[in-house]
Amino acid sequence: MKLTKLASLAFALLALTALAQAQISEKKTLTLDGAKKAIDAAKSEAKRLNAPGGVIAVVDDGGNLMALERLDGTFAAGATISIGKARTSVLFKKPTKVFEDIIKNGRTAMTALPDSLFTPLQGGIPIVLDGQVVGGVGVSGAASAQQDEELAIAAAHALTNPEAGRAAVSYFASEKVSAAFAKGAVLFDNSDKYMVHASHRDQAGQVEVHEKDADIIYVLEGTATLVTGGEIIGGKTVAPGEIRGSEVKGGETRTISKGDVIIVPAGTPHWFKEVPGPLNYYVVKAR
Repeated sequence: MKLTKLASLAFALLALTALAQAQISEKKTLTLDGAKKAIDAAKSEAKRLNAPGGVIAVVDDGGNLMALERLDGTFAAGATISIGKARTSVLFKKPTKVFEDIIKNGRTAMTALPDSLFTPLQGGIPIVLDGQVVGGVGVSGAASAQQDEELAIAAAHALTNPEAGRAAVSYFASEKVSAAFAKGAVLFDNSDKYMVHASHRDQAGQVEVHEKDADIIYVLEGTATLVTGGEIIGGKTVAPGEIRGSEVKGGETRTISKGDVIIVPAGTPHWFKEVPGPLNYYVVKAR
């Protein structure tokens, strides 16, 4: 008798569990790391397209702002507009270009919707994962409305396509590398993170300070006298974050040659004081 009651109770619990599972669905959620990844993807695409500026906004599935970044050169209202585009794409679950086209085609009554809910301007894209809208991206201030949308698509695609966030493999044939060393040239530039430079010197240079970049130097051939640290003399800003000077007061002097590796942290003066002959070396600039 007891076994029968226990069996009935177990069956009832299983039935309730099955019913609960049938009524509750799994919900995907956009994380802060995901929002930042989307912004990074939009920034990379902006650089590839040589976009003049832009504001990238990412919102969650309720239209609440999660992350925003304003690129240099973007007009002041760009942030407000980009947030509005992102929110519209989420609340209506469609790209904002859909509504811009509807209004252009004569349905102007849609403009009566409150601004807090509706920004019918191209450049807002919902982030859809496994059929669920988990957030939205809005971009404003690029070269054109179409470019706004292209950056937003790149941002959303980075989260919905596992391959999208992976950098392509870069290959440089020996001929290209030799040509770069002959004149001293950049081999690879991903300036948001790092840059690889094939450097060449035949003589001493100025004192350099990179405020944001660390220099990782690997000497391929030749020798030089390198001074690191100390205090730069006659320092002048020649570009954002870049200072040049005539000499160094103090610091550490060492002779470097083939096979040596030197890591110069950001903000540290360094000076190729003496270069008696041709010097070839790789520099990886890391941020």
